[in-house]
Amino acid sequence: MRSKAPQPRSGVLDIAPYVPGDDRSSAARVFKLSSNETPLGTSARAMEAYRANADKLHIYPDAASNILREAIGAAYGLNPERIVCGNGSDELLSLLAQVYLGSGDEAVISEHGFLMYKIAILAAGGTPVVVKERDETADIDAILAAVTPRTRLVYLANPNNPTGTYVPYDDVKRLHAALSGDVLLVLDAAYAEYVRRNDYGSGVELAAEAENVVMTRTFSKIYGLANLRIGWAYGPAAVIDALNRARGPFNVNGPALAAASAAVADRAHVEEAVAHNDQWLNWLTREITALGLRVTPSIGNFVLIHFPDAPGRGAAEADALLRERGYVLRRVTGYGFPHALRMSVGTEEANRGVVATLGEFMKGAGT
Repeated sequence: MRSKAPQPRSGVLDIAPYVPGDDRSSAARVFKLSSNETPLGTSARAMEAYRANADKLHIYPDAASNILREAIGAAYGLNPERIVCGNGSDELLSLLAQVYLGSGDEAVISEHGFLMYKIAILAAGGTPVVVKERDETADIDAILAAVTPRTRLVYLANPNNPTGTYVPYDDVKRLHAALSGDVLLVLDAAYAEYVRRNDYGSGVELAAEAENVVMTRTFSKIYGLANLRIGWAYGPAAVIDALNRARGPFNVNGPALAAASAAVADRAHVEEAVAHNDQWLNWLTREITALGLRVTPSIGNFVLIHFPDAPGRGAAEADALLRERGYVLRRVTGYGFPHALRMSVGTEEANRGVVATLGEFMKGAGT
């Protein structure tokens, strides 16, 4: 007997909805440190470009995102024809699943990887294969061991969110070399601009040379355009062509295209953001560790802070006190860390305030 109401396709109701970082606090002044947004905000050049589009809101945007693809190509030395832009990198990560996965197909992800991967895989009708990590870092050998003839995609966030850990580029290349040519390796480099490690690579070279590698990036982090939702992907012509066929025709709005084009060309603003992050990432790691809390070594713009699994001393209690003082961090239970909080690197005032509050918390927890 048929149901009396429309039913979603099998697997859709297995999706746990994505829960974004919030800014809920009863404090008079709130520091949102839950979504890895840049404390420096948007560059003046990007804001000017955005405002200049105010008299064009009645006109459809460029369906091919030409101005932005050209700007990205100029900034990174890439062929614009092999770039596709999206409504955040989330859209592109989901489109990759939509285009390359079907019923019975598998996609491999690491256990603490970005939650959108699993959502995208299930929404496309595929099966997520979750692989254990080693030392809170993606394990390349374990990923390769999980690949089967049904594998069509491998998602790798590098650096990873929420841990901030990374896989050296030599290991990324080793992963790619061991994959069959019909398996697409998706390298999510949302935080690449922050990284200053000699053994790190965003994956752009692999995406330029290989037929089965695509790299995704975002304007939500270091460029400070999270509210406009802009991302991009670079990869082989065949993959970019497939994504262009599946995406919406006007998936990036005009003001966003203008602002992102100006932002990617504003190197001074990016360098200022990198310098701020380098200073305060190291400071937060050192100061929080000195309080007796473990911090996962991070190369992103956030830190993962681990709390004891003990009544009155855990992440939930620390989160409650921090929110009471106006410091909103991110619970990461959904990522497999029920006893941790993720903190975005904030302004000097926010960073010092969090450390001072955690100092009070740890003293109180020890009584």
